[in-house]
Amino acid sequence: MARASVLWEASHMDSALQRFIRKAVELGGKARDHYDKEIQRAAGTTGKVLYDIDRGKSKNPNTTTLHAIAKALGQPFDLLQRAVAGEEVVPVEPGSEPSAAVPATTNTADVVVLDLTLSMGAGTNIDEYIEETTYQFDVDFIRSFTRTAPHRLRIATGIGDSMFPTLMPSDAVWFDTTQTMLKLQDKIWACSIRGGGAIKRLRIGDNRKIIVLSDNPAVPDDIVDEEDVRIFGRVLRLMRDL
Repeated sequence: MARASVLWEASHMDSALQRFIRKAVELGGKARDHYDKEIQRAAGTTGKVLYDIDRGKSKNPNTTTLHAIAKALGQPFDLLQRAVAGEEVVPVEPGSEPSAAVPATTNTADVVVLDLTLSMGAGTNIDEYIEETTYQFDVDFIRSFTRTAPHRLRIATGIGDSMFPTLMPSDAVWFDTTQTMLKLQDKIWACSIRGGGAIKRLRIGDNRKIIVLSDNPAVPDDIVDEEDVRIFGRVLRLMRDL
């Protein structure tokens, strides 16, 4: 099948989403403006969504717009989510699978819940088998606090009181597994410290040391070697029962 010639602003083709959209349009075989008009009708907008993504003006389209893009380009909604999150994904041939166009009524995503209690005290051994299950959450709810694709998020529960009052025993936390480098000071991380699972606030110290901070003033801070810390992800938010 002949492919339509598409003009792109190459200087802005530097994100996973931009690269995904460009390839998807080329697979579709029609001009970008054709798909922009379809998206306008589906999303009820007058803007040129694909053009704005191409030139870097739009980097985090909302869920309604993503559904419209998925339908117009014949691409799985999940692939678009992953591209927005920065993951390099390859578009499918339009019409190659029944699930390529996600129905507008499908607006939930699975999130993995770890059956492992991460300590907010001395630490829990994580070398044992970790059981996983999944729960469905509303996509709009997830996107209200993160642009990370749902399949890269995890939920785990903490125990102990070293993070009180920020976190209480049995609080469930969401963490982002795409963030595994300690680049942000004093944030809370799901991690392993000396082989023990933990939910802790971390700070970069001197001489390749990491300061493990406790929000509870009654619990002293700890200083550990950099190699003794393994980060699973940055904690984004908590869920608490009343």
